[in-house]
Amino acid sequence: MIARLRGTLLERRPDQAILEVGGVGYRVFISLNTFYELPEPGRELTLLIHTNVREDAIHLYGFLRAAEREAFQALIGISGVGPKLALAILSGLSVDDLWLAVRSRDAARLTKAPGVGKKTAGRLIVELEGKLPAADPAAPAPAGLAPAGSDAVSALVNLGYPEPAASKAVAAALQELGPEANLEAALRRALRLLSKNLAG
Repeated sequence: MIARLRGTLLERRPDQAILEVGGVGYRVFISLNTFYELPEPGRELTLLIHTNVREDAIHLYGFLRAAEREAFQALIGISGVGPKLALAILSGLSVDDLWLAVRSRDAARLTKAPGVGKKTAGRLIVELEGKLPAADPAAPAPAGLAPAGSDAVSALVNLGYPEPAASKAVAAALQELGPEANLEAALRRALRLLSKNLAG
């Protein structure tokens, strides 16, 4: 099984990265939190990998931090939580936020992640207790990106949000931040707006 890849970052998107290692391009699925920290394409990158083998495909999931990979592995160990939902949860919540929500039994905080209802949130609290890594150090500032509202909408839809809601949130985010806002800023603000709407 592949556990680690080191190579040149060829392409980055909110849900995946293409990493060239020894002349081979590997598609690696990532969370938004990992995406925010990726360097510019062309730079060297090391990703910690979780390999998921299915009958019809082998999927790679990449993480910059060991704590996030541990949290991902703990999540997919829960019945009914697959890799896609696990990445969606880790895109909507940092590892620290997830740990705090589980420790404080804050189901409402967990339901703000797309695809997590009250029943799933309750199961996460019970099954993740004592299994998540402790608080991670603060992340470094991410690299800037070109404005891309449509990419932000696509990323939110991939996370499980309905396209109309995603489009509305991104439009509102860009209105607040300005049309030159980068993808990272637009996604962060849109996610906050969607969380507020779900809470309301």
